[in-house]
Amino acid sequence: MKINQDTVLRGKKVTLVPYTAAHVPRYHEWMQSEELQRLTASEPLSLEQEHEMQRSWRDDADKCTFIVLDSGRWPGQAEENSMVGDVNLFLTNTEDPTVGEIEIMIAEPSCRGRGFGKEATLLMMAYGVRKLGITKFEAKIGQENEASICMFKKLHFKEVAVSSIFQEVTLRLDVSDQERQWLLQQTNHVEEKSYTELKQTAGVLDT
Repeated sequence: MKINQDTVLRGKKVTLVPYTAAHVPRYHEWMQSEELQRLTASEPLSLEQEHEMQRSWRDDADKCTFIVLDSGRWPGQAEENSMVGDVNLFLTNTEDPTVGEIEIMIAEPSCRGRGFGKEATLLMMAYGVRKLGITKFEAKIGQENEASICMFKKLHFKEVAVSSIFQEVTLRLDVSDQERQWLLQQTNHVEEKSYTELKQTAGVLDT
């Protein structure tokens, strides 16, 4: 999705930046992990396939993707060394374009259990509500991923379905006025900045 290609969302623990070609090698490295393949129901791709995927995610109108960086490391350290995961919104419900399916992956084991996933999810949800007109969120999570299921329930999601075939749980949140107000309160510390300007400031602008 091109709407967020120059958007940075800076929170306390994490910073969300657009997924670019520079992030692909590290992302590809993550996805060699059998654990992450299982948790994300993904097949391993070649590096070239991963580059093709990044380009399609950037250009497709129904996918919004951010790379999650550690705010304590970036700006300052190289982005590739600050990457901790990714967060995605899929707007693939043709009958209701206000539904967004959200996915969060904290790939770096040392960054799990520290609130990175929670803040990244809140930042993406607030962005979806403010910029993309999302009024309902869904999350489909593998039944074994208890930590992720628990996190979404803390964010007011309710379990609505269990698929024994796919071994996944579907959780849903309808964004009422009350939920919208709560979400915006949870993210009122977030700064929205220009990715291009930040990279120029950091002296690492791609040529």
